[in-house]
Amino acid sequence: MSNNRALRATVLAATFGAAGLLGAGIASAHVTANIYGSEPQKGGSGAIVLRVPNEEEDAGTIKVEIDFKQEYAISSVRYKPVPGWTAQVVKTQLPSPVKDGKNLDVTNPVTSIVFTAQPGSGLAKGTDQFQEFEVTASNLPSNVDEIALPAVQTYDNGQVVRWDQAQTGAEEPEHPAPTVHLAASTGSDHDMSVSPASDSASTSTDNTARWLGGAGLVVGALGLGVGGGAVLRGRRAAK
Repeated sequence: MSNNRALRATVLAATFGAAGLLGAGIASAHVTANIYGSEPQKGGSGAIVLRVPNEEEDAGTIKVEIDFKQEYAISSVRYKPVPGWTAQVVKTQLPSPVKDGKNLDVTNPVTSIVFTAQPGSGLAKGTDQFQEFEVTASNLPSNVDEIALPAVQTYDNGQVVRWDQAQTGAEEPEHPAPTVHLAASTGSDHDMSVSPASDSASTSTDNTARWLGGAGLVVGALGLGVGGGAVLRGRRAAK
């Protein structure tokens, strides 16, 4: 059992390590949208992590705005608190409703969420730091395969960088908009599913319990055998 655990741990470490190296080499200098669990489904909800690197040698990042298109009709966005940062979810009242991913009317969809660094916080100048901002959004649109989440990055020297360019050809633009692919709907939302690590731990615990239970039965049987032998020996001695 310990060998199997060690093997699984080695394989997972190698896999995530390779993925991390590839990701760092491909888009370490861009604002990116990442999914660390099940891929969000059309019409469902999903947890999205925006990774924002600091790119200026002489300025630090103090504000990050993530925009949601009105036509996505996102009715709810929640965020995970980030120490040293405040967050504000912005909704916009529309003159007429738009349909969300579940074909429901939405008149005031979420159009942005703004993270602002508190005094003394934020990303330091240079290119060594990044910050991740985790949000969950619902209901996701059902009529597109991919959603774009343009981001606006503000530095403490007043510089503003807009990550909003769409990729139209083979060459990547200078400031591409973060994007998230949406999986086909299966009729159930899996963004809260158990992670592989948790599932493995559960399986391992279950196997351990079964092994201990079997061992207990064996020990019990041996105890009965020893006790029975003692009784027979006692009877023979009495005779």
